[in-house]
Amino acid sequence: MSTRPSNVGRLVLLILTAIVAFLLLMPTKVQPVNWSPPKAPSLKDGPYAENQRLKDVKRTGAQDIAGPEALLLDGKGFLITGLHDGRIIRTAPESHVLEELTNTQGRPLGLALHPDGRLIIADGIKGLLALDTQHNLTTLATSAAGLPFGFVDDVTVDAAGRYAYFSDASSRWGYGEDGEAVIEHGGDGRLLRYDFSTGHTEVLLDQLQFANGVALGPNEDYVLVNETGAYRISRYWLKGDKAGVHDLFIDNLPGLPDNLSFNGKDRFWVALYSPRNPLLDGFAGYPLMRKIMVRALMVVPKPIERKAFVLGLDVNGKVIANLQDGSSGNYSPVTTAREYGDWLYLGSLKNTGMARLPLKVALAQ
Repeated sequence: MSTRPSNVGRLVLLILTAIVAFLLLMPTKVQPVNWSPPKAPSLKDGPYAENQRLKDVKRTGAQDIAGPEALLLDGKGFLITGLHDGRIIRTAPESHVLEELTNTQGRPLGLALHPDGRLIIADGIKGLLALDTQHNLTTLATSAAGLPFGFVDDVTVDAAGRYAYFSDASSRWGYGEDGEAVIEHGGDGRLLRYDFSTGHTEVLLDQLQFANGVALGPNEDYVLVNETGAYRISRYWLKGDKAGVHDLFIDNLPGLPDNLSFNGKDRFWVALYSPRNPLLDGFAGYPLMRKIMVRALMVVPKPIERKAFVLGLDVNGKVIANLQDGSSGNYSPVTTAREYGDWLYLGSLKNTGMARLPLKVALAQ
């Protein structure tokens, strides 16, 4: 009698046992925290109804560049962005030619222009940096309140050039470990303020759920910070009776908010990395299952829906633009959206170029 079936059966059982042991016992430093997310808003109807309004975006500037996450348009009309390989480049919107400004040897994720001409850089690996007009790169800050930065993410500078407001996404997790940080939900992100006159860095808010995009509001009365892991935007008041108080600007977003920008007048733009994941929300109250999920993601691709998603908000946090594209070959993930003149420019952590859409199309009702 052949023994092949029993041998095959034992092999299958051995493989299954190994898989279960891996999912249950593989060491991981992720320690998921129990939480209860709000029910995700509908994408079928309402303010976040699915559409293809980002389907007609056009590529702009240099192409075949890896991960143009941050995006600025300088006073001469050039696009500036930071890349996966640490380079910061400049390119004209109508040209594929690029100029390398510097290489941080890290990962530049956020950019802001200082009134004195310096480029202020939020580098996910190196910290808060500055590039002067002679292309000299200096480090401004790498820690605050005795705690080193883990994942500096975005930055904005006030009109007077006194302060840089920036985010440290997580003090536990570094660049490239955003998935682990979001799944853990440990609340170790911070909103920070760097004083150019003293070199001191102050913690404005802590216990944030993956602190990401940062933007100053009208008259610089407040600063907003995206909490990617909690699907919300928090607000810290800088002036008036509420100075020093924080509240929510908008809650229960339909996706994971990444970078954030303000047009200087009446609109914020929020780039959503992807729609919310039902599996991640469903396991929010089950830390063990989330730990198993982390182990599984060591060997299988992350279940990220490739959808382009950008929201426009008014100064009261009301949705005034809902831009999406879930079609094949879409420009995603959109991680930066910035309004300049007649265009809405888009940047991406994973894509190979920048894109833009006429502003009148983005705002059309």
